Amino acid sequence: MNAADYTEAIAGFATGVVVLTVRDGRDDLGTTVTSFMSVSLEPPMVLAGVASTSYLSEVLSRQDRWAATVLSAGQRALAGRFAAEGRPSARLLLAGEPHHRGPLSDALILDDGLAALECETRQRIEAGDHHLFVAEVLSADYIARREKPLIRVNRRYLGP
Repeated sequence: MNAADYTEAIAGFATGVVVLTVRDGRDDLGTTVTSFMSVSLEPPMVLAGVASTSYLSEVLSRQDRWAATVLSAGQRALAGRFAAEGRPSARLLLAGEPHHRGPLSDALILDDGLAALECETRQRIEAGDHHLFVAEVLSADYIARREKPLIRVNRRYLGP
């Protein structure tokens, strides 16, 4: 199978959109991920896939605690900002957006998503061109059930 056929086949799979953030010393990094899923209830665990060549993957290999904000349908522009190549610090990307630092991860957390999870990596797995970070969920910072999720399918975000 070639990469183009695989990309086309998998593009039709609808997935939620998450902004993953981590604090690295005085800097804050973040990216949009669609490779994110729940893997266990006891203990509560999630999995996040990050490109192995990214600086974020390098940082997550040395910083065990991070945050994941599940985006709402109204946060399409924010998802695009965190997905852009050459993006600046997460602090600059969140300028003007309501956010706070997670008390357990010290990572930046958006205030207006569907949910925010503070996580601690328990296992790192090399998987092709990605690293998979399996993490225990330390806390659910908030849960906003009234909002609709931001969904990505066929290379587009669905939402208002």
